[in-house]
Amino acid sequence: MMPTIAAIITAALGAGLLLLYVAFQPKPVKDATRPKSMLGRKTNGLLGTWGSRKWMIFAASVVGGIVAWYATGWIVCLVAVPLAAFGLPALVGKSGATADIKKLEALATWTHSLSGLITTGAILEHVLQVSLRNAPEEIKPQVSNLVSRLNYRWSPPAALKAFADELNDATADIVVAHLLLAYKIRGGGLADALDDLASIINDEVRHRREIEADREKPRTTAKLVTLITAVSLTFMALFAGQFLAAYKEPLGQLLLTVYLAGYVMILIWMRRMTMGKPAPRFLTDTGRAS
Repeated sequence: MMPTIAAIITAALGAGLLLLYVAFQPKPVKDATRPKSMLGRKTNGLLGTWGSRKWMIFAASVVGGIVAWYATGWIVCLVAVPLAAFGLPALVGKSGATADIKKLEALATWTHSLSGLITTGAILEHVLQVSLRNAPEEIKPQVSNLVSRLNYRWSPPAALKAFADELNDATADIVVAHLLLAYKIRGGGLADALDDLASIINDEVRHRREIEADREKPRTTAKLVTLITAVSLTFMALFAGQFLAAYKEPLGQLLLTVYLAGYVMILIWMRRMTMGKPAPRFLTDTGRAS
């Protein structure tokens, strides 16, 4: 038992020193000279894509896998621990529905502001440009791109369809369809239509929040079950003595791998059960300019 505790303490100290070293590294200068070799460019691209936080998680998970292998004798830990460090947050963590709901709520706010900017005789292109000032942060990049395309002499229909592609939501297609219709007809009533549409979107946001709250319940259950399973398995591996000695053999390692893979498949199945299918878009054939 003493060699195991010593190994755990040594690995923990090593991981702590590594994390401190990465934490105190200066941030890279964005305009630094790019390396000439292809290998250097690929390395810098990988470092920039991952970021220091993911590299710290990867380093800690590798150290944790080595410690788990040394403490239990299960060589599968060398692969299972790093995979769990990156895979479990994706399987039992929050879905992207929360961000979609926030984007939809921001779309409702922007639509309502458009209705307030539209006056008699107002030009739609000018109204869209002015709307950038008070655009919510969740959709401000997309609105900014829309305004930039209009400034670069894109036709309003092409710019609006590209805007719908960037939002990639069926409800956003409805807003864009109203704007396209208003551009073609150039009649009145757009302000009232957008105001009513904003109210409808707000109702949809409320319904989506209620659905997402119901879907969060099985994900919370999966988190608790996974945590209890991991803690129980760790304590059994460290203190069960010869009770789990068979899993150190090649056949036992193979069975353990099958058990872990089966558990991961169950988590994937539960994840799919809690993921809703987005409504199909109808502004798909945009034919936008390059």
